[in-house]
Amino acid sequence: MLDLVRLGGRIQGLRRDRGLTLQGLADAADVSVSMLSSVERGQKAPTVVVLARIADGLRVPLADLVAQPEDDRIVVRRAADQETVDEPGGWRRTILTPVIPGVNFEWIRTTLPPRCNAGRYPAYAPGSHEFVVVESGTLRLALAARTVTLEAGDSAYFAADVSHGYANPLDVPCVYYVAALIMRPRAARSPAQP
Repeated sequence: MLDLVRLGGRIQGLRRDRGLTLQGLADAADVSVSMLSSVERGQKAPTVVVLARIADGLRVPLADLVAQPEDDRIVVRRAADQETVDEPGGWRRTILTPVIPGVNFEWIRTTLPPRCNAGRYPAYAPGSHEFVVVESGTLRLALAARTVTLEAGDSAYFAADVSHGYANPLDVPCVYYVAALIMRPRAARSPAQP
């Protein structure tokens, strides 16, 4: 039997991890704010259609919302379920790790085509960390006013509470991995660029 309070808590946790307001998720899921609020509080049993819409709005498989508590000890994300995003400028990133409510960790594989600059990202909240490992090619990592060049096999750590950017300065593709632990404020906010 589905535990409605646990289900609601899971949905609320995923929503907050993504920085979405109730209205933001309601819009993304095409469900009413009152329905979503009732589901999050464990007061209403949603239909399968509503649950599927909420899962789509959160960009997670429906099974992730209804998994039983004992299933939380291990979460598998199959290769076919990994989210790949083709960004403007021709670069591609794939989120390799499962989404775990309340855990702000991502492991991402990125491929930058030759001479591609992926741009700069704003500083994350204090206590945020990133680890970078270059699989092939050369990566130019910009941290605030400092630049570090990493070659294949090199790795780096930085406190991600500074603006940072990634660029491929050479004529061959660069493949690198980022393991990110991103601290987020508890208050609702608009989604940030990952």
